[in-house]
Amino acid sequence: MSWRLWAAVAGVVSAAVVLATAEVVAVFVGAESSPLFAVGSLAIDLAPPWVKNLVITLFGTGDKIALLVLLGIVVLALAAVAGLLERRRPPLGIVLLVVVSGIAVLAVTTRAGATALSGIPTVLGMIAGALVLRLLISRLRTWERAVPTSASPAPAVPGRAGGEGDEGSGVAGVYGQSPHPLHPQRPRATPSTPTPLDRRRFLTATAIAAVASVFAGVIARSMNATATAVSAVRDAITLPAAATPAASVPAGAELDVDGITPYVTGNDSFYRIDTALQVPQVNADTWVLKITGMVEQEVEISFAELLALPLEEHLVTLACVSNEVGGDLIGNALWLGYPIRELLARAKPLEGADMVLSTSVDGFTAGSPLDALTDPDRVAMLAVGMNGEPLPVEHGFPVRMVVAGLYGYVSATKWVVQLEVTRFADAQGYWTPRGWSALGPIKTESRIDVPSAGASVAAGTVPVAGVAWAQHTGVAKVEVRIDDGDWQQAQLAETTGPDTWVQWLYPWDADPGSHTISVRATDASGYTQTSDEAPPAPDGATGWDAHSVTVS
Repeated sequence: MSWRLWAAVAGVVSAAVVLATAEVVAVFVGAESSPLFAVGSLAIDLAPPWVKNLVITLFGTGDKIALLVLLGIVVLALAAVAGLLERRRPPLGIVLLVVVSGIAVLAVTTRAGATALSGIPTVLGMIAGALVLRLLISRLRTWERAVPTSASPAPAVPGRAGGEGDEGSGVAGVYGQSPHPLHPQRPRATPSTPTPLDRRRFLTATAIAAVASVFAGVIARSMNATATAVSAVRDAITLPAAATPAASVPAGAELDVDGITPYVTGNDSFYRIDTALQVPQVNADTWVLKITGMVEQEVEISFAELLALPLEEHLVTLACVSNEVGGDLIGNALWLGYPIRELLARAKPLEGADMVLSTSVDGFTAGSPLDALTDPDRVAMLAVGMNGEPLPVEHGFPVRMVVAGLYGYVSATKWVVQLEVTRFADAQGYWTPRGWSALGPIKTESRIDVPSAGASVAAGTVPVAGVAWAQHTGVAKVEVRIDDGDWQQAQLAETTGPDTWVQWLYPWDADPGSHTISVRATDASGYTQTSDEAPPAPDGATGWDAHSVTVS
């Protein structure tokens, strides 16, 4: 019988009680007081930049699932340790449970929108978990004491004397010989009579606590997740027609090549990278944007007021600064919104201001250059629509920022609720103190979509195709090189303007053998992307995308 295993189980069940109790109480206190995602968000905030880069590189848009799995493993391990400690060194197990719960309280109470009551669910969960851990370990000890050990005297065999050498005589019953006269057998306490009742009490209490935690926790989590659900509100919204519609996508923007990235990225396929473990649920009916800071006049605008303004449509490609060379953390969509510069003009920024610190409802911040948001020749909008429908909740519903030519970490704030006009010398966005540059212009890059890396293709004419981008500047040409040969210019598809990517195609007369295909782009300013390889941090990856293929 592994008593340590049962002690670990008791610890895990107690941790489940903590979480379940907190979820149940959060139903009444407020969904934002749930510790489940608050701890994960705190972990994201405290993690060093290289850890975040590694997670995004390894898991891409699945980074949040990976983090939740990792946190789950850590919680299970700590819970098991708490059970082991409580069995061997009480009350250290309860102390560990209290410490971990205290971290959860800190996480909850420091989240954006936290109130004085936000820590109550976790505190009550901690108390319930500690009581359950104490009860389970107490019953486990009772069961353990009731089971005889291998060194305990075995009961005498009926009909036989218990003399020297007999099975019922202490050491002789164990080793088959009489006790040494110089080492007499130590008297041992007679164990209590083994009874199934002791085991049943422990197992029953453990099962009840586990099942009740799962049942109540799942129901409460579901209620908390839907308590502020905005799907119905979103579905009921009819977006107004754009006063300034986007240019039509030319027929030549889509090349007829199997496997090439579509010119317009669907909402379901659009990449998502942000710091929100739980997608914020913001009710459009109560949403308000505030413009504050270094302005002559603070401005507030509601969602209804925003929709009543003359909206504009623009096709804009967004890119994440964490995108590796050849990566897919980039997408092109049709956005509907209102120019930020018009709202800033109402507020009248003061002299000396050079940055706008945008804040999300979940506390994320991004620092954007003021001149980029006020540039009449640059798309910088409060977007309410994406590809002809209200913003998906995971992409910022009801309102997000879209700024052409800047990486998302300094411009594309989702669920935005505040714009503070300030200075780079006085404020920083979320990622800047974590090692990323304050300014984030998107770099000229290109990517091979087909053939894929490691592919085998037949000899003859092979289409080599992909996308290239130089937002707010425009792509002038794309070149392809086979092995160490000369650079050959590829065919460029049409595009709606410099703020979107462009498809390209190079017909390759492929000979049998192993080959390496490389690509590079040159933007409208004459800059050709460098071959120097650099990681995403601190201001975007560089290098040429290259695929090795086999021709047969």
